[in-house]
Amino acid sequence: QVQLVESGGGLVQAGGSLRLSCAASGRTFSSPNTGWFRQAPGKEREFVAAISWSGSTYYADFVQGRFTISRDNAKNTVYLQMNSLRPEETAVYYCARYYSRLYRTPKINPPDYDYWGQGTQVTVSS
Repeated sequence: QVQLVESGGGLVQAGGSLRLSCAASGRTFSSPNTGWFRQAPGKEREFVAAISWSGSTYYADFVQGRFTISRDNAKNTVYLQMNSLRPEETAVYYCARYYSRLYRTPKINPPDYDYWGQGTQVTVSS
Protein backbone atom coordinates (compact mmCIF):
# COMPACT_ATOMS: atom_id res chain seq x y z
CA GLN A 1 0.00 0.00 0.00
CA VAL A 2 0.93 3.62 -0.50
CA GLN A 3 0.61 6.04 2.39
CA LEU A 4 0.31 9.77 1.87
CA VAL A 5 0.66 12.19 4.75
CA GLU A 6 -0.14 15.88 4.41
CA SER A 7 1.24 18.58 6.67
CA GLY A 8 1.62 22.32 6.75
CA GLY A 9 -1.96 23.41 7.19
CA GLY A 10 -3.03 25.93 9.77
CA LEU A 11 -4.58 29.31 10.38
CA VAL A 12 -3.48 32.24 8.26
CA GLN A 13 -4.83 35.71 7.62
CA ALA A 14 -6.20 36.69 4.25
CA GLY A 15 -3.35 37.51 1.91
CA GLY A 16 -1.00 35.21 3.76
CA SER A 17 0.88 32.12 2.64
CA LEU A 18 1.18 28.47 3.54
CA ARG A 19 3.22 25.60 2.17
CA LEU A 20 1.63 22.19 2.26
CA SER A 21 3.65 18.99 2.06
CA CYS A 22 2.61 15.53 0.93
CA ALA A 23 5.02 12.77 1.92
CA ALA A 24 4.64 9.35 0.32
CA SER A 25 5.77 6.12 1.91
CA GLY A 26 5.11 2.41 1.84
CA ARG A 27 5.01 0.48 -1.38
CA THR A 28 5.83 2.86 -4.19
CA PHE A 29 5.78 2.46 -7.93
CA SER A 30 7.30 4.27 -10.85
CA SER A 31 5.66 7.21 -12.63
CA PRO A 32 3.80 8.90 -9.78
CA ASN A 33 1.27 11.61 -10.53
CA THR A 34 0.26 13.72 -7.54
CA GLY A 35 -2.64 16.09 -7.13
CA TRP A 36 -3.93 18.47 -4.50
CA PHE A 37 -7.64 18.76 -3.88
CA ARG A 38 -9.70 20.63 -1.32
CA GLN A 39 -13.10 20.26 0.25
CA ALA A 40 -14.97 22.91 2.16
CA PRO A 41 -17.91 22.06 4.44
CA GLY A 42 -21.01 21.27 2.41
CA LYS A 43 -19.15 21.38 -0.88
CA GLU A 44 -17.76 18.81 -3.25
CA ARG A 45 -14.09 18.01 -3.39
CA GLU A 46 -12.42 20.14 -6.04
CA PHE A 47 -9.17 20.01 -7.94
CA VAL A 48 -6.46 22.52 -7.04
CA ALA A 49 -3.19 21.50 -8.74
CA ALA A 50 -1.31 18.46 -9.96
CA ILE A 51 2.12 17.40 -11.15
CA SER A 52 2.60 14.44 -13.45
CA TRP A 53 5.31 11.81 -13.60
CA SER A 54 6.99 13.88 -16.32
CA GLY A 55 6.94 17.07 -14.27
CA SER A 56 4.09 18.70 -16.14
CA THR A 57 1.90 20.82 -13.90
CA TYR A 58 -1.72 21.82 -14.12
CA TYR A 59 -3.72 24.27 -12.03
CA ALA A 60 -7.35 25.07 -11.45
CA ASP A 61 -8.44 28.36 -12.98
CA PHE A 62 -9.04 29.95 -9.59
CA VAL A 63 -5.34 29.58 -8.69
CA GLN A 64 -4.49 32.45 -11.04
CA GLY A 65 -0.75 32.22 -10.46
CA ARG A 66 -0.97 32.25 -6.67
CA PHE A 67 -0.13 28.59 -6.04
CA THR A 68 2.88 26.53 -7.10
CA ILE A 69 3.14 22.75 -7.03
CA SER A 70 6.58 21.18 -6.89
CA ARG A 71 8.27 17.96 -5.86
CA ASP A 72 11.42 16.61 -4.30
CA ASN A 73 11.96 13.15 -5.76
CA ALA A 74 14.70 12.30 -3.28
CA LYS A 75 12.27 12.88 -0.40
CA ASN A 76 9.27 11.46 -2.26
CA THR A 77 7.43 14.63 -1.28
CA VAL A 78 5.21 17.02 -3.20
CA TYR A 79 4.63 20.59 -2.08
CA LEU A 80 1.93 23.16 -2.64
CA GLN A 81 3.01 26.73 -2.04
CA MET A 82 -0.06 28.89 -1.58
CA ASN A 83 0.19 32.69 -1.63
CA SER A 84 -2.41 35.44 -1.40
CA LEU A 85 -4.87 33.14 0.31
CA ARG A 86 -8.53 34.11 0.51
CA PRO A 87 -11.11 33.34 3.22
CA GLU A 88 -13.19 31.32 0.74
CA GLU A 89 -10.25 28.96 0.38
CA THR A 90 -10.76 27.63 3.87
CA ALA A 91 -11.04 23.87 3.45
CA VAL A 92 -9.44 20.54 4.14
CA TYR A 93 -6.68 20.04 1.60
CA TYR A 94 -5.90 16.53 0.40
CA CYS A 95 -3.09 15.12 -1.66
CA ALA A 96 -3.69 12.13 -3.85
CA ARG A 97 -1.69 9.96 -6.20
CA TYR A 98 -1.97 7.55 -9.10
CA TYR A 99 0.73 5.74 -11.00
CA SER A 100 0.77 5.89 -14.77
CA ARG A 101 2.93 7.28 -17.55
CA LEU A 102 0.21 7.06 -20.17
CA TYR A 103 -0.20 10.83 -20.35
CA ARG A 104 2.21 13.66 -19.62
CA THR A 105 -0.58 15.93 -18.39
CA PRO A 106 -1.93 14.99 -14.96
CA LYS A 107 -5.55 14.08 -14.41
CA ILE A 108 -7.86 16.39 -12.47
CA ASN A 109 -10.82 14.24 -11.46
CA PRO A 110 -10.81 12.69 -7.97
CA PRO A 111 -11.97 9.23 -9.13
CA ASP A 112 -8.82 8.94 -11.24
CA TYR A 113 -6.66 8.98 -8.12
CA ASP A 114 -6.03 5.74 -6.29
CA TYR A 115 -4.39 6.83 -3.04
CA TRP A 116 -5.39 9.64 -0.71
CA GLY A 117 -4.01 11.27 2.40
CA GLN A 118 -6.04 12.12 5.46
CA GLY A 119 -6.09 15.84 4.71
CA THR A 120 -4.82 18.96 6.43
CA GLN A 121 -7.01 21.86 7.52
CA VAL A 122 -6.36 25.29 6.06
CA THR A 123 -8.24 28.17 7.61
CA VAL A 124 -7.99 31.66 6.16
CA SER A 125 -9.33 34.42 8.38
CA SER A 126 -10.66 37.71 7.03
